[in-house]
Amino acid sequence: MHTPHLELARGSASNQDVAVLKLDGKLTLETVHSFLQSTRPERAKALILDMSRVQFIDSAGVGALVQLFVHRRGLKQKFALAGLTNQGRAVIEVCGLLKLIPCYATVAEAEQHLE
Repeated sequence: MHTPHLELARGSASNQDVAVLKLDGKLTLETVHSFLQSTRPERAKALILDMSRVQFIDSAGVGALVQLFVHRRGLKQKFALAGLTNQGRAVIEVCGLLKLIPCYATVAEAEQHLE
């Protein structure tokens, strides 16, 4: 059986106060621990997760996104998702998180709103 993977890579941002992380893979129970270990230490004033290459998000992945959002809000840092796939957007919507976590069609659009 294939173990889900999730790779994170730093993307380019137009502003040094904004960090963009590109996710590639699945945000699931098997990948959330390393995801949180990689993202929680980020100290940029604003963090944008480029979700355009995330093929699948399960409930543990949703929980990790909420944890990261709450963590950053507690530090007075901004957080947004960009480029959600249809599946990702549906999961976020069903969980009622579109009202909580800012979601944008593109990284550029997220940058405009977070600056």
